[in-house]
Amino acid sequence: MDTVAGTRSSLTWAVHISAAILVLLWLFPTVGLLVSSFRTADQIATSGWWRAPFAAEQNLTLRTAAPDVQVAQDGAYTIEGNLFEPGKGGEIAVWGVSARDIAAFRPGETAELRRGGTLTVQANGDYRMANAAPFKGKRGQRVFATAAVPPEFTLDNYHHVFLDPANSEGMARAFFNTLTVTIPATVIPILVAAFAAYALAWMEFPCRALLVAAVVGLLVVPLQLALIPLLSLHNAVGIGKGYVGVWLAHTAFGMPLAIYLLRNYMVGLPREIIESAKVDGATDLQVFLRIVLPLSFPALASFAIFQFLWTWNDLLVALVFLIDATGETTVMTKQLVELLGTRGGNWEILATSAFVSIAVPLAVFFAMQRYLVRGLLAGSVK
Repeated sequence: MDTVAGTRSSLTWAVHISAAILVLLWLFPTVGLLVSSFRTADQIATSGWWRAPFAAEQNLTLRTAAPDVQVAQDGAYTIEGNLFEPGKGGEIAVWGVSARDIAAFRPGETAELRRGGTLTVQANGDYRMANAAPFKGKRGQRVFATAAVPPEFTLDNYHHVFLDPANSEGMARAFFNTLTVTIPATVIPILVAAFAAYALAWMEFPCRALLVAAVVGLLVVPLQLALIPLLSLHNAVGIGKGYVGVWLAHTAFGMPLAIYLLRNYMVGLPREIIESAKVDGATDLQVFLRIVLPLSFPALASFAIFQFLWTWNDLLVALVFLIDATGETTVMTKQLVELLGTRGGNWEILATSAFVSIAVPLAVFFAMQRYLVRGLLAGSVK
């Protein structure tokens, strides 16, 4: 009876498990980037992002206060304080005064200093230095400690990458460069394809069927096959090294799918509405602008999602058509590749930049995803 209409298949559980696995596989790296973007470099280096809510054991290099704060009392000179910065803390497990032996002492034990005097460190970071003679020097005593540091989340990574004018990553400029490329490269093909789709769907003219077949054929043309000829054409007319060239390139590569998607949707609109408008004296332009275009919003939004994602995440077209040695037109994908080479050890910077690069497409997708299925299924049911 599993094949009877209206009954649930016995393999439904397998479909649900497979969908859950796919969601988790996609979610893990995204959540990892988000969590890592709010962590410090030391935390990222010592523990995985899944341990971010818990204390992590780190090897720290701390320093006592400078000798100028020492106090003379009971015939001795003392310096007291806490090794951790204000607002931060931790629990010291072992400590030492030499980098060669950072686990020489336990909390509460006393170490003899090389320049004279003693140092006692407690588990919470409190310390006391004492010496019969005054401490000398301009800097405090270095203390090497292994401590369990509580979790810390900060916005400093975002401030450094996008707001600090002194940073050398260039991600803020790359972010606006990417918007400059993506928004026109999404709007232009939609405007052009909407007019073409209406003509192929509702206007009678010779060779219309051949044009539809040509559009379908262009869907299978590899992008890489047209890059060099298109770049040569752009260089010949003088637009091969700027935004205009990359806008037209993305428009050309996205146009076949846009026309195909919108044409299928417009063909499925009720013929009676179109004919009634023409009987009332409406021109094709009026029918398109006032009737067909508003009714085709799901298909327009569906293509806008795809085109925005493709353009935002594009690297190949940007490398070919945005030739700029100064970096003034560098997009985020190219900047991330450069950061992998120059700042490969600064995972907090890479995580912050990478998460911002995927956050914008995610926001666009979730804002318009309700139109995605309706647009993709355009023309599938009559």
